[in-house]
Amino acid sequence: MTEQSEAHRQLSQPKARVYKNRGVVITLAASYEELEALSLVAVEPMWAKYPKTRQLWEALVNDPETRTNWDMANYMAVNKLGYNDHGMTHGIITSTNAIRIFDLLVEAGITPDVVVSGAGDLDDACLVTAIATLLHDIGNQVHRKYHEMLGVGLARDLLDRFMPGLYSDVEQRVELRAFILNAILTHDFDPPPLTFEGGLVGVADGTDVTKGRGRKAFDLGKVDIHSVSALAIDEVRLGPGKDFPVEITVIMNNSAGIFQIEDTLTKKVVRGPLSKWVTVTAVTQPADSQNDARIIERLTLKNGVFVAE
Repeated sequence: MTEQSEAHRQLSQPKARVYKNRGVVITLAASYEELEALSLVAVEPMWAKYPKTRQLWEALVNDPETRTNWDMANYMAVNKLGYNDHGMTHGIITSTNAIRIFDLLVEAGITPDVVVSGAGDLDDACLVTAIATLLHDIGNQVHRKYHEMLGVGLARDLLDRFMPGLYSDVEQRVELRAFILNAILTHDFDPPPLTFEGGLVGVADGTDVTKGRGRKAFDLGKVDIHSVSALAIDEVRLGPGKDFPVEITVIMNNSAGIFQIEDTLTKKVVRGPLSKWVTVTAVTQPADSQNDARIIERLTLKNGVFVAE
């Protein structure tokens, strides 16, 4: 069987939803895995609008090579650098959020670059956004430094294996691949995104800021403003806003969460192509509380770093 016909087979056959890692495994907080499950439920009603997106998305999620890319990216990011999750769960949560935001923007009459350019229709534009978000962090398996550029090369191999099963026209396939690779390269805004889809990938990446994602880094001993701020965020909600097509509402238990929101999310909203259409609101809960929830009770300096006790 040729490589292309194998890709056709993998894209056309129904898949059992096997989302868990098989080899190197990074144990995540239960609340973060619950968020992954809720994300899959939230995007389910939208799949009917975007069948090509769903086909490629599920093919990649169920592919052993793709899962291994996530496994190793997470091993380097979490175990070696003490960062929060950059693996499969992060990819699934952010990509489903990207689809939801995409759908809200399209419903508001905003036209993606893929459509404006003539490279494809709305389903193709959604595919570009969702797949770029799904794969945006796999370059971390080589190193965090230059992970965006490294991810471009790794993602291209996967795209060249799977995309022929959906796109027989070489010209369209290469055009859509270019949009995906551009969005992967620009998701951390260095260099800044040039397209609607690229800006959306960056924003979707910034929506995964809850304490579930940050728990692992904190438990491994990374006690700094990044990890503490992440633990201050309980939930991120997506929906239409009063004055903007999309409002991202961040629910905090402690005002320390503001740092994480600013550092990870709002700068990508303000500086990106979606600034006219997306806004962010941060609120603390419970609303009647006069005090923030305590995140840290005691810190002790050991070997030059703070350790929570």
